[in-house]
Amino acid sequence: MQSLLRDDHRADGCGGIDIAITTVLTSRFTTGMRTFGRFADLTFAAFASLVRDIVGLRFPTREAIDQAWFMVTVTVLPAVLVSIPFGVIVSVQVGSLTTQIGATSIAGAAGGLGVIRQGAPIVTALLLGGAAGSAIAADLGARTVRDEIDAMRVMGIDPIRRLAAPRLAAMLVVAPLLCSLVIFMGLIAGYVVNVGFQDGTPGSYLASFGSFASTADLVVALVKAEIFGVIVVLVACQRGFEATSGPRGVANAVNASVVVGVISAFVVNVLATQLVSMFLPQRLG
Repeated sequence: MQSLLRDDHRADGCGGIDIAITTVLTSRFTTGMRTFGRFADLTFAAFASLVRDIVGLRFPTREAIDQAWFMVTVTVLPAVLVSIPFGVIVSVQVGSLTTQIGATSIAGAAGGLGVIRQGAPIVTALLLGGAAGSAIAADLGARTVRDEIDAMRVMGIDPIRRLAAPRLAAMLVVAPLLCSLVIFMGLIAGYVVNVGFQDGTPGSYLASFGSFASTADLVVALVKAEIFGVIVVLVACQRGFEATSGPRGVANAVNASVVVGVISAFVVNVLATQLVSMFLPQRLG
């Protein structure tokens, strides 16, 4: 009898744990879907405000220029410092592999395509999320906890139109430029390493790169950078507008904006890579 009671007690305990886990997972899923819904609303409102103000000639150009310049100042130097060692690493790994299999003639194509197709957009997403996105979340979060956002609403000023739309416009301009800089520096670094330290020839490197790379690869990289930039800036704006609990809440908003923005960009990159592989397969030029 005591054994049966113990078995019933264990069964009740396991059932309680299962119910608790299910409740937590359901709550997390519901919270996540609500957050995604607010993000979708913010995205639609920001793009609608941007288009409406540009068409109506009421767009705050000065604010957008200031935000674009700020993004440039906080991302250009890190982009150079990251893209050079990234290009070197790709060139060293690719050069070592092609030398072992006797295919040194395609080192330029392999290294260059790696930088253009994957390296540059990912580096751009990391820089925009870690530098620009965190700064935007901190700025808007500080305004939120000081009740400046609520004061704007009381005065009839839409915070999304006044604050989010200019930052979105600035990101749409800065993201492809930053990606282009990363591509250029990465390719230059790979070329220098291959020709100067791996006994490659300039003609072979450039010929193989020109045979495999195409304009479509560059366009795809720039489009991916645009998408990543939009995700990063809108996630940062959402987290900033929803910051609570004083300075601690601002810090949590900044941390969440960086993590969520970068992870979302990575997930989108996986989907975009699969779609590109399906509809734009690699071809020899």
